[in-house]
Amino acid sequence: MLNTTLCYISRGSEYLMLHRVKKQNDVNHDKWIGIGGKFEPDESPDECLLREAKEETGLTLTSWRYRGIVTFVNTVCESEYMHLFTADDYEGEIKQCDEGVLEWIDRKRLYDLTLWEGDRIFLKLLETDEPFFSLKLCYDGDELKSAVLNGKRI
Repeated sequence: MLNTTLCYISRGSEYLMLHRVKKQNDVNHDKWIGIGGKFEPDESPDECLLREAKEETGLTLTSWRYRGIVTFVNTVCESEYMHLFTADDYEGEIKQCDEGVLEWIDRKRLYDLTLWEGDRIFLKLLETDEPFFSLKLCYDGDELKSAVLNGKRI
């Protein structure tokens, strides 16, 4: 099981979103997601978050919050524990990303984008400032088959 981070960096009413259009054979191809990636050996969730944010965006996060853990299971790729964060302060300038196009998107427009169906669930949890949560999402390819939030099927 992989360990990864996923972070939504905010600026006012916007999130910095990554439109995954540059990599071949990408399970996230053409989807809009937050930034993040796989843990390196011996990294903590915070260390991975900070490294990935810098690598993908050029930004150094100065204020972030660990929001939940998402167990992502899919028939077409390795399962992962996604450590979910939000960040609301940073230093630096945004750079080009090797994995897709970075764009500030107003949160009211998020649900109009091509998102994973399960992302819509945890984005709403972030929106309502839910306390730390555990969410398990099971997919068959792009189709969400089940979602379990804090032990209860939703």
